[in-house]
Amino acid sequence: MKPYKILAWLILITTALTGCVLAAQQRPFTVEEIYKFARVSDPQLSPDGKTVAFVINNVDLDANRGNSDIWLVPVTGGPPRPLTNSPRSDDRPRWSPDGRRIAFQSTREGTPQLFVIDIHGGEAQKLTSLSTGATGHIWSPDGQLIAFLSDVYPDCGGDDACNRKKNEAKEKDPVKARLHEHLQYRHWVAYDEGTRTHLFVVPSSGGTPKDLTPGRWDAVPFELFSSADEYDFSPDSRELVFAANRTETPWSNINWDLFTVPVTGGDLKRVTSNTAPDQQPRYSPDGRFIAYRAGRRYNYESDRMELMIYDRQSGSFRSLTAGFDRWVQNLYWAPGSKRLYFTAEDQGNVPIFTVSLEGDDVKTVVGGRAWNEGVCLSRDGNLLAFTRRDLARTPEVYTATTDGRTPQPLTAINEGFFRQVRTLEGEEIRYRGAGGAEVHGFVIKPSGFDPAKKYPLVVVIHGGPQQMFGNAFRSEFQLYAAEGYVVFFPNPRGSPGYGQKFIDEINRDWDGKVVDDIMAGVDYMVQTGYVDASRMCATGGSFGGFVVNWLEGHSTKFKCLISHAGLANQWSMYGSTDELHFPEWEFGGPPWEQPEMYNRYSPVFYAKNFKTPMLITHGELDFRVPITEGEQMFTALQRQGVPSKMLRFPDEGHWILKPKNAALWYRTMLDWCAGYLKSH
Repeated sequence: MKPYKILAWLILITTALTGCVLAAQQRPFTVEEIYKFARVSDPQLSPDGKTVAFVINNVDLDANRGNSDIWLVPVTGGPPRPLTNSPRSDDRPRWSPDGRRIAFQSTREGTPQLFVIDIHGGEAQKLTSLSTGATGHIWSPDGQLIAFLSDVYPDCGGDDACNRKKNEAKEKDPVKARLHEHLQYRHWVAYDEGTRTHLFVVPSSGGTPKDLTPGRWDAVPFELFSSADEYDFSPDSRELVFAANRTETPWSNINWDLFTVPVTGGDLKRVTSNTAPDQQPRYSPDGRFIAYRAGRRYNYESDRMELMIYDRQSGSFRSLTAGFDRWVQNLYWAPGSKRLYFTAEDQGNVPIFTVSLEGDDVKTVVGGRAWNEGVCLSRDGNLLAFTRRDLARTPEVYTATTDGRTPQPLTAINEGFFRQVRTLEGEEIRYRGAGGAEVHGFVIKPSGFDPAKKYPLVVVIHGGPQQMFGNAFRSEFQLYAAEGYVVFFPNPRGSPGYGQKFIDEINRDWDGKVVDDIMAGVDYMVQTGYVDASRMCATGGSFGGFVVNWLEGHSTKFKCLISHAGLANQWSMYGSTDELHFPEWEFGGPPWEQPEMYNRYSPVFYAKNFKTPMLITHGELDFRVPITEGEQMFTALQRQGVPSKMLRFPDEGHWILKPKNAALWYRTMLDWCAGYLKSH
């Protein structure tokens, strides 16, 4: 054997042995480990393209809260350094146009306020002191103004003394009754207290904030399906464009349009009149165009979102992605105003794409099997910064050149954690679902997996239903796999990332193709030979909880079930949920117009068939799927003697977010599975 081949073999053997030793030394992923790794997010490139600011959030389980700070790292690599270090959360770093300062929001004094800090450190300057708080800030291109949001009383607007007086009076009043005059009187986890979200500007050197959107309407939609800002400064810093619902009954629809307003205040100018959502407006660097996302169908929140262009000179509108059968997500203009970048879910991954101003020439810039998000673009258009994660690794900051070269990691914040704790890689599978359609999903196998053995199976069903399980780290999956389960999580009908037709095929068919897709996946897993068909559990939240509730009355394949925030009775759900456009689209109207549909998709109506042991978990502050849905399932199970438990959280909403609550939630679910899947 030639010398270089001997050397190659030695390196290969040494690497393999090192990996084996490391794996042997690693401890398994447990509930306690969830709170030992840092959460990395929100990378922001400096104007000169030399530095990335980002956020690290560390969770303190004993204190039952997280604390985030802002860090800086050179794009050439090297150790990151902290820019802030307060005992409360500092986040959302945004560079000043000259690159000398960073504006951020902080809860260090209680209510979130805006601060500005020199990038070399020192004391931060407090920019706002509003009793109603300040969030969501962006800089004007000339660096003179900062725009932000605050929830104020319509008759007070920017008069903070008025807002403060109203809040203090409300706190002191022993009567806590509420008189509702219209719908959407509560949303997600909070009641409508009479405030509205307004758009403000404040001088970046400090001063009195100015309310640009006074009145009874919210300046930005309260129900958004993107994580991006819904407003932007014009390149000349003279006006702002923003998305808002200014219909007479904004609670009944998602008809968001774009409006502009001068930074000095004044009348609004409507830009769009599309009856479907228009959102995430972005001025082109030359000021001629406004790019934005838009759907086409009225009140359908899961319609394909296209990248639209509004020509401010001609007044014309056109789509740049009419032939791209994916949902366009966050948008970024390249310098020169000839090209845009965006992300989109695709086949379980989230690549970064680009399209020219000519349109319909979408190309992948950053692909691979990973979930890329929080993208930002350098001022010269040559470098992208973003966070990247996959099934076995938490997000880290990456960079990539816009010519499509392989992304490079810029941070390794959690490298020490992963040297000590074993996480498991996943694999993608494809199988035939309802009607012979191809269905895509993921599988994570236990440590030390032996295909000759039989393993219990945990099937995880996603919410939405128009959501996608992706190549992204989730503690839940790692916990189940660490306990010795094969974890299967499919993307059945309704999941984005596989074309709009695949999404639409769940409409008015919640018990059809989507359920068949899931069960075909279960059969596929059993046919692999390493899954024990007598030891399977299905779990899901929100719509996934609905499917689990549905399976309770329609299948005996599972040894146990877990339903979180699951819909049980579509009649009571319609009458108490905080949004109505969703069920009216999905079921073709309100229940008095479509009673058969609401009956058909009410799992509790099939209670006489309930037999499978079920764990129900729910938050009492869940106004999207009120806790009465979980209670109805629990009552039906208990009344018939079906083994069941209900774990309720008085201080949680649709998601279980507080660290100690989440720890109990995970342990309870693991115990429930163990009681039925490991007792043989």
